Amino acid sequence: MEQIILIVHVLAALAIIGLILIQQGKGADMGASFGAGASQTLFGSVGSGNALTRATAIFATLFFLTSLSLAYVAKQKSGFSEDIIEVPALEESRDVAPVMDAPAETPDEIPAAPEQGAAGSEIPTAN
Repeated sequence: MEQIILIVHVLAALAIIGLILIQQGKGADMGASFGAGASQTLFGSVGSGNALTRATAIFATLFFLTSLSLAYVAKQKSGFSEDIIEVPALEESRDVAPVMDAPAETPDEIPAAPEQGAAGSEIPTAN
């Protein structure tokens, strides 16, 4: 079933690409309004808007339906059945003892910063 949907999906995508490339832009009708090139168009001087636009809309709808179908098949195939809404929130466990705060360091335990220009310091001095 998945292979059939995938084939229809690819064919719909190719049909959309082809139909969009066939359609003329809005500026292309300017020459046809003065009689130039009206006999060379596929749909005559009326234009190709109605038939090609409708076909593009049909294939675009088919493309979106096959996209949704492929997503559904992939979800069923993966075995993941939980929705994000149904996943329970993590609960805080009550059996863990609270962490005690470490005692703050006293000023005696904090090493002093090296003086500027002292021997062995990495800060260069300006002479």
